[in-house]
Amino acid sequence: MERSSNNPLKSILTIVISLAFAGFFLWLALKGLDFKVIQKSLAKANYLWVVFAAGFGILAYWFRAIRWNLMLEPMGHRISNSNSLWSISFGYLMNLTIPRSGELARATALYGVEKVPVDKSFGTIILERVVDLICMLGFLGLTLLFKYEAILSFYENSGVNINPNKILIVLSVLAAGTVLFFIFKKKLADVPFLGKIVNFIDGIFQGLATIFKLKQKGKFIIYTLGIWISYYFAAYLVCFALPETSGFTIADGFFIIVVGTLGMIIPASGGIGAYNLAMKYGFMALFISMGKSADLGAEMGLTYSFISLPLQIVIMLVMGLISIPMLAKARNVAVLNKDF
Repeated sequence: MERSSNNPLKSILTIVISLAFAGFFLWLALKGLDFKVIQKSLAKANYLWVVFAAGFGILAYWFRAIRWNLMLEPMGHRISNSNSLWSISFGYLMNLTIPRSGELARATALYGVEKVPVDKSFGTIILERVVDLICMLGFLGLTLLFKYEAILSFYENSGVNINPNKILIVLSVLAAGTVLFFIFKKKLADVPFLGKIVNFIDGIFQGLATIFKLKQKGKFIIYTLGIWISYYFAAYLVCFALPETSGFTIADGFFIIVVGTLGMIIPASGGIGAYNLAMKYGFMALFISMGKSADLGAEMGLTYSFISLPLQIVIMLVMGLISIPMLAKARNVAVLNKDF
C-alpha cells in the first residue's frame, strides 16, 4: 500500500484524468434530455427492490472471497475468508479513487495480513478477470440468443467500432511476448535489475497456473456461478423499482448486465458517466426492440443508472471503509502472533 504514495503527482494526475472521463461521459449521457423527467421517475421509484438488489451485491463479495481462497490454496496459502473479504473490499475502495489500482491494492492488503506474496496473489487476481470475462461472454451468448435485435441496436447507437485486425495484433503480441518470456526467463533472472521484474512476472504466471491445480474444482465452479448469479439479480431487481421497466423479462436482465459491464470497463471514477451513457443506449435499444419510444428508453436508462450505479458505489464505500479497521486489526494480530 505504500507504493501508491511514492509519486503523489502521478496519483493526482490519474484521478484528475479519471474524473475528466467521468464528466465527459456524464455530459454525453445527459445531453438533450430533460433531467426533470428523470427526477420525477426517481421520486416514484420503489426502493425496496433496491434493498433486495443490495443484498445480492454484498453476497457477490462473499462468494468472491471464498473463491479467492480456493485459488490461493494450490500455492500453499490457506487464508481466512474474512481477510480475503476485507482485502477485496479494500481493493474496490481504491478503484473508486484511481481506476484499476484496486487489483494491486488488494494483493498488497492481503500480504499485510496473510503474508501471501504480492506477485502470486496478483496472478490469481488476473486469473479472476479471465474467468469473469468468460462468464460475461456467457451472458453475451445468452443475450445474442434471446435479445439479438437489442444487441444490434445498441451496437449501432453506441458508435463503437470493433476492429478485429487490431484485436488479433494485440493477442499475437501478447502470445509472442509470453513465449519469449519463458524462453529467456532463466537468463534474464540473473540480470541484477531485470531479475526482480522477471521474478514478479513469473509469480503472476504461477498465480494464473493455479486454475490447472485447483483441489476443489467443483466448489470453484459453484462459487463462480454464485458470483455472477448475484451480479445478475443485483442488476435485474433494480428494474422492478421503476413502473416503466417492471415488466422486463429475464432475457432483458441478461442484456442489462452485459451493457452495464461494458460501461464499467471504461476507466472513469466508479464508472460514473460511462455506466450512465451505456445504460442510456442500452435501454434505448431495449425499448426500440419492444416497439417503444427510444426517447423514453433513454430517460428510463438514465433513471435506472442513477439508482443502480449509486447502489454499487455505496456498497463499495461501506464495505471498503469497514475493511480499513478490519485489516488493521488483522495486521496487528499477525504481528503479535509472529512475535510469539
